[in-house]
Amino acid sequence: MSEETGRIYKIVFHNHGQLVELFARHVSQGGLFGFVEVEDLIFGARSQVVVDPSEESLRREFEGVRRIYVPLHSVVRIDEVEREGVGRITETKDGPGGEVRPFPVPIPPRGGD
Repeated sequence: MSEETGRIYKIVFHNHGQLVELFARHVSQGGLFGFVEVEDLIFGARSQVVVDPSEESLRREFEGVRRIYVPLHSVVRIDEVEREGVGRITETKDGPGGEVRPFPVPIPPRGGD
């Protein structure tokens, strides 16, 4: 985890057929195997005149959340940025012609009878 308070990270990951973009102050491997730990989420100021509905839905979804754990295979990218931006949720195109596809995860065979 970063000990410097000036660092800001942009985290992009898949979540239920959506592409989520969040900004946070701390990102680490975390204590749970296979998960990326994201702490201290950053959202735009509430005093803005123009309200982005996508960011408002993110703010409501993560209201009161101190830390999230994102599955490693869902992460698209993590960037260290100079300043925070607007978090957003983007619908992805699913199906055979979809542009964004999740990484395949092996399914263990069922036990024999």
